[in-house]
Amino acid sequence: MKTTLLKKSQAGFTLIELMIVVAIIGILAAVALPAYRLYTDRARFAEAMLQIDDYRNMIVVHATMRRFSAITDVDAGSFGLPATVPRTSTRHGLDLVDGLVTVTWKNDGTDLDGVTYTLQADGIVPPVGWAEGGSCKPLGYC
Repeated sequence: MKTTLLKKSQAGFTLIELMIVVAIIGILAAVALPAYRLYTDRARFAEAMLQIDDYRNMIVVHATMRRFSAITDVDAGSFGLPATVPRTSTRHGLDLVDGLVTVTWKNDGTDLDGVTYTLQADGIVPPVGWAEGGSCKPLGYC
């Protein structure tokens, strides 16, 4: 009589292999989630930064046309520049004082609430240079 030995093949993973995979996924998630949040907040803050372009472009046009006599003339609502936009829960605040354009994130209770981005004109003679600043810099939003 002939005996037949059946070989049993391994089916599935061992417990240690599964634990290693779960640990790796946990580490990746711990690193990726904060980075993802920063990227999404940075993309959302770009919306506010784009609103500053109208002010910047109008200042450059007015400087080219020599409408300003000093940087202190560069204020919101003067020389045809747009007026100050108050910050609300649905709108970003925009202000222009002495060549300093400031946009402030809307009052919406998110992580971006109250974060500012500023552009300071270096003068009124073309080409006008700009210095960036605001509370968005150390937070990594701009």
